[in-house]
Amino acid sequence: MGTPLGDFLRARRQIMSPDEVGLSRGASHRRTPGLRRDEVALLAGVSRDYYTRLEQGRDRCPSDQVLNALARVFQLDADATEHLYQLAHPRARSWGIDGGKDKVKPQVLRLMDSWGHGPASVVNRRTDVLAHNSLFAALAERLGRTDNFMRMLFLSPEARRVWPDWEQEAGSMVAHLRAAVGADNKDPSVLELVEELSESSEDFRQMWARHDVRARRHNVYRLHHPLVGDLIFWDESFSIDSAPGQRVFLSQAEPGPSEEALAKLSAMRPRVDQSCETSSR
Repeated sequence: MGTPLGDFLRARRQIMSPDEVGLSRGASHRRTPGLRRDEVALLAGVSRDYYTRLEQGRDRCPSDQVLNALARVFQLDADATEHLYQLAHPRARSWGIDGGKDKVKPQVLRLMDSWGHGPASVVNRRTDVLAHNSLFAALAERLGRTDNFMRMLFLSPEARRVWPDWEQEAGSMVAHLRAAVGADNKDPSVLELVEELSESSEDFRQMWARHDVRARRHNVYRLHHPLVGDLIFWDESFSIDSAPGQRVFLSQAEPGPSEEALAKLSAMRPRVDQSCETSSR
């Protein structure tokens, strides 16, 4: 039976191109994509047997030296390297287990209520949308449901129209979910979400199987609205230290046509209560 660490190593090995690590000779004759175990072992400076034991979950305590070598071989960035360390040395959960962890503070709701530069939301570790402003609702209304970013991206028939760069956005959010969950792979709420998405979306299954890990802290993205056309946003996210696991996502329209289109859309809608809090599943 595999382990989270072994699953991660196997996924990264299988998506690495031999060319990326300077092993292009003979790559065209390979029967399977990615690197072989003996190649990873050679590049990391460990024995093939030892690396095989790591993938198969028969050795669960790799040293920092080995982890650093594997991060170098797989060309992991800071987020993915931290994830590798968490899988190898799991820490106790640092967040609460009661429903109170998903309550959004009134001060944060007021911040979103005052944010008129673009969509704003508060999201928890499993990408549940705990609260959002009216511009978020206006841009996402065609999706039918706004309770969870992953459901919006993978289960809504309109998702590819709302996000012109859908594949990039979907991959980014899947990697963010991996980073947010970390090594806590037994959280029932996360397992439930992953099972739901895996059963309903082949795209999600393929992206989740890659084990990409990348926290979404800032980004430039496009949204399409049928009345005002394409809008380009720059967003930034901030962790809420007083509510572990919660992040605020604030977006701002790019100056020029996007800013003008957003103003037009905002003027079309009657002003409503902008802090729409929802409960996570």
